[in-house]
This record gives sequence, structure tokens and C-alpha cells, in this order.
Amino acid sequence: MPIHLNIFFNFGRFIFGIQLHLFDYFRIAMKDFPRKDNKMTTKERINILKTLGDRLIVPDEYLNAVMKRTEFNNGWLTVANQRKAIDAIVTQFLDGDKLEQWATQYTFASNVAPRKIGLVMAGNIPLVGFHDFLCVFIAGDQALVKLSSKDPYLFPYLVQLMEKIDSRVADYVKVVDRLQNYDAVIATGSNNSAKYFEAYFGKVPHIIRKNRNGVAVLTGKETEQELKSLGKDIFEYFGLGCRNVSKIYVPEGYNFEPLLEALHTYNKIVLNTKYKNNFDYNYAVYMLNKVPFKANGCIILVEQEAIPSNIATLHYEYYSDMSSLAAKLEMLRDEIQEIVASADVKIGLPTIPFGDAQQPTLFDYPDGVDTMKFITSGT
Repeated sequence: MPIHLNIFFNFGRFIFGIQLHLFDYFRIAMKDFPRKDNKMTTKERINILKTLGDRLIVPDEYLNAVMKRTEFNNGWLTVANQRKAIDAIVTQFLDGDKLEQWATQYTFASNVAPRKIGLVMAGNIPLVGFHDFLCVFIAGDQALVKLSSKDPYLFPYLVQLMEKIDSRVADYVKVVDRLQNYDAVIATGSNNSAKYFEAYFGKVPHIIRKNRNGVAVLTGKETEQELKSLGKDIFEYFGLGCRNVSKIYVPEGYNFEPLLEALHTYNKIVLNTKYKNNFDYNYAVYMLNKVPFKANGCIILVEQEAIPSNIATLHYEYYSDMSSLAAKLEMLRDEIQEIVASADVKIGLPTIPFGDAQQPTLFDYPDGVDTMKFITSGT
């Protein structure tokens, strides 16, 4: 090839290479935030979520494979528990009427640039941070999601399904290895990790969530069905969720036999090796240390003041009267996620029925902090 043609050819390749790099640069840069021409209305976002709910209730072999991979990665997140979490999300979070009713309670600014909201998701139960993402998405901001290594596969697949429904979804959510260039942060973790979150995210508006647990108030007059429903609040997701009941308050002289018998309904939980290992370990520790306890083969009841309990263990504490119990629960409010009790229990604090601990609605914000209000206020 003549030298002048060779120079011309190489120069052409050089220019073409620059064009490709520029194209990639702008493509990546534009993906970092919703483009003006791609902005969706609130109604469109609600319709996408409703369609996602419709798709999640039909058989999906790829979803089954993702759930099996998740269980292989983390034995606590069984396929059955992942399916349970998805079904709860579909019922409570992805119903079109419920979404519209919820969204009408807030004002979404349409004339301001979308903000980047960092989400640090926990991995104690499947899809535990989905409600936070839902708030950011409905508000029209971009979610920068840092997933837990305990649950890294299921949420990205749901995002893929949403992108298939409407490709513009890709502009509203981004899964990242590290949070940076964010305007606000919502981080969920333990009391220990909260210290680091406060230090790391303290300079921007934030919600930092620490350890909390559910508690139940019993009177001794509960029916067999109510006690079995309480078992759901204790055992669902192996008791690992912040909404699971980890402690019960019972009147002095309480007869534990009906409760232990009702909870024995869930004895198949010990077929899970990880749960059984924890049960055996705690049982042995209490025996060796001569700690008094009650057990029925699948749960250990120990008298303790602390609200958080070990896996396969339920704490209990006696109370003398409702007024003194109400005062105590008020003091412990920052440690309690919700209170489970029968309708006739009057303690001056909000309660939920037995069996509903792991069925939060769109309006049930973790720690009682209105996540949507935090996002839409721009603080």
C-alpha cells in the first residue's frame, strides 16, 4: 500500500477510535442520571411496578434459577423464603390501587433535577431493601443501590424485569459496588455498622437504621389460632428480620404450655441445618451454664430483659399490670420495630394483629421514619 494511503488509513482509524471513546463516555455519563427526554410520569412508574407484580406471579424458570443460586450463596435465604418475600411484595407493594393511594399522599416535584439516593441494603431476609427502592423510584429520583453480599442476585433480576417492561427504568436505578456522588443516603445495618455509616454518610442528608426487633404482648387469654399466628411472627425467615418477634411480655403466673404447644406447629423448621445447628448450640450453652429455659424441640424460651434474641431463641419477661408495661415499652421505643398483640390490649401504643409482623404495607416505614417524606422533602 502506498505510504500516503497507509497514513490516511491509520488517521481514519485514529479518528474512528476517538469517536468510539467519546460515544462510550457520553453513554456511560448519561446513564448516571435520568435524561430529560426519558423522564417518566408518576403514573407511568406506578404502571411499571404493577406490571412487575403481574409478571412475578406467573411461572418463571429464570427466576427459579436465580432463587436457587441465592440459596446456594446464603443458606438462610431458602427458595421458599424468597418466594414468600416476593409474594408479600406483590400483594402489599405492587398492587396498582395501593400504589396510587400511597403516592397521592405526597407531592413529587417535576421541575427539579432528579437526585441520586444511595441505598445500602441489608441481607438478613430476601429483598429487605425493596421498599426503599420503591420510594426512590416512585419519587422520580435515581437509586444507587449497594447490595449486601448475602443477597446479591434477586434484586438485580427484578430490575431486569422492570427494564424489559420499560427500558427507561435503566435511568432510574443503578447497582454499584461502592456509593459515590450521591445526594442523600438510606443505609440499613446493625448497631455496629451504624457507627461507620454515621461517620461515612454524615455530611449528606441520611437515614441510618440500627438493630430493631418486634415484641409481642400476651395476656393469657389468646386463642389457639392467635398463638399459632404469633408463631408466624416468630419463625418466618427463621426470625432474622427486624420485624420478627424476638421477645414476648407475659403476665405474672402465665401458663406457657398452650404457647409451647402452638409453636410446636412449626417444628419442621429444624429440618433446616443452619437453624438446627443454632438450636442445638443454644440448648447446650443454656444447659452447661444452668440457665433456666423452656423448650419444645424447635424454640427455646429464656427469661431475659434484652429484646434481641439468638436464633432459635425467644426471650420473655413478666409484667404486673398494663400501665407499667406501657411505660416500659414507651422507654424502649427506639429498640422496637412493632408491637404484636390482640385487639383488646390497650397500651397507648400502636399494635398489629398476630401473624402480620412480616406483612408490612406501603405505609409501614422501618423505624417509623417516613422514607418517602425524607426523599421528597429534599433534605
